[in-house]
Amino acid sequence: MLEKKDIELEKAVLIGVVTKQQDEEKSKEYLDELEFLTYTAGGEVLKRFTQKMEMPNPKTFIGTGKMEDVRRYIEEHEVGTAIFDDELSAAQERNISKILNCKVLDRTNLILDIFAQRAQTSYARTQVELAQCEYLLPRLKGMWTHLERQKGGIGMRGPGETEIETDRRIVRDRIALLKDKIKTIDKQMAVQRGNRGQMVRVALVGYTNVGKSTLMNVISKSDVFAENKLFATLDTTVRKVVIGNLPFLVSDTVGFIRKLPTQLVESFKSTLDEVREADLLLHVVDISHSNFEEHIASVNKILSEIGSADKPTIMVFNKIDAYKHQPIDEDDLVAIKTKANYSLEEWKKTWMNKIGNDAIFISALNKENLEAFKKRVYDEVRNLHVKRFPYNNFLYPDYEGEEE
Repeated sequence: MLEKKDIELEKAVLIGVVTKQQDEEKSKEYLDELEFLTYTAGGEVLKRFTQKMEMPNPKTFIGTGKMEDVRRYIEEHEVGTAIFDDELSAAQERNISKILNCKVLDRTNLILDIFAQRAQTSYARTQVELAQCEYLLPRLKGMWTHLERQKGGIGMRGPGETEIETDRRIVRDRIALLKDKIKTIDKQMAVQRGNRGQMVRVALVGYTNVGKSTLMNVISKSDVFAENKLFATLDTTVRKVVIGNLPFLVSDTVGFIRKLPTQLVESFKSTLDEVREADLLLHVVDISHSNFEEHIASVNKILSEIGSADKPTIMVFNKIDAYKHQPIDEDDLVAIKTKANYSLEEWKKTWMNKIGNDAIFISALNKENLEAFKKRVYDEVRNLHVKRFPYNNFLYPDYEGEEE
């Protein structure tokens, strides 16, 4: 296995804008996330460029002067990739490529590339290729000379890598073929789900990199792949779990992200059938992240889009071991207490208190407060099970913890 120092990371610069809808703080956070995405894809960010604008330039996304600054930096530091934080139109991508003379990607292309790397099963690879083809179709005109010049690396995996002669007709045919293939696999997966019987189904949902796979490993005593990168889990994993003496199924699904490409939401809707057909959702949240509230809103938006917003849900606030709040200096009379200064106890007294018994605080990594979590899940699953099988009520007493 290669050591990290032996891997040559691809040099990249990031470009974002500050607008009325996206202030400096939010722009910085999006670029932080974009940098993490770049690292996940195998890149190294050398510099960030931001510009304040009323709205992005329709021809080049950023202004002429700022674009010249980017071009000079790329030339001086031999940077191979420029990554933009928002989705570029086909015309913008072509115009920028001519000016910068390097590979130009947007956030959507970068996420698609990470999915292409992470897809392990035939089903996931088919879904990713479908999303890539749908992204590629309106961008075919004039892009092949660019692809010929810049082979391999971030953003170049998948259908665009070898089929330089691809035209719209071929891509449309490929899209139709992939959709048929997905329909066939969907039918097979529906049969598999039907064969699981009437066991209660629980689905882990949440923003990417919040610790869903780690939690899955802890409660199912299995070995689902988990690492500190975005989209570490792409293929849905289903495990049988027993708490006390009560068996049920738990599925670990792909993580969500802000500005999730429309193509991915569409092509991965079948993967999200595990969420749609679940009886109970465990919405895992990284409470150590400064903007976890926005993450919750992003996940809820996607749940709403797939018709799963009204399902019974337990909010699982994870990573309490990594939570840090900023103390206020008592001598500083100007200091104003903000959400960054909340202690964990104070957070629990805010809107989280309205969630009542449907919120639990844990550390999956350090196994903190897991007994309370297991009891909460056991109680909810038992209630669902008894509704389904009323005559089994006596089989499942109150959960009293696991024996050592």
